[in-house]
Amino acid sequence: GISMGNVNIGINFVILFSVVFLICSSIFGGMILGLISKGKAKGKALVSQDALSFYGSIDFTTGKVIEEDHDLFGKSIKDKILVFPKGKGSTVGSYALYRLAKSNLAPKAILNVETEPIIATGAIISDIPLIDHLEKDPTSFIKDGMEISVNAEEGYIEGPF
Repeated sequence: GISMGNVNIGINFVILFSVVFLICSSIFGGMILGLISKGKAKGKALVSQDALSFYGSIDFTTGKVIEEDHDLFGKSIKDKILVFPKGKGSTVGSYALYRLAKSNLAPKAILNVETEPIIATGAIISDIPLIDHLEKDPTSFIKDGMEISVNAEEGYIEGPF
């Protein structure tokens, strides 16, 4: 027979495999289509030239950037269209983004130059629309405060650019 320990390992393996498959499907699909996490959002852009970590760079109770050397230091990501080159840091960043979403402190959508697995996973589990690999670097033409729309269902953005 199978002991409970083996059953737990088996269930954990299936869950882990499913999550890895979902992430890989989304990432590789995103590299071709630019779509990482589907959805639509509209809001004001918050643009950074710096890589961002949701674990250690963002205050979980306010949604403000607390990393002192970051170009968004002191600014809130809550309800913004967050535009930044890529993520950085610990894999806990995925859960940190999820925690921000559950606390209503997360961005409405994310635009990256190139998304890595930590940000991709966080956006997917948090239902935050995320697009990368746009035709142009979004940090080069989207400006802070611009009202923009993100359509991560069809893979495009709209705004005054």
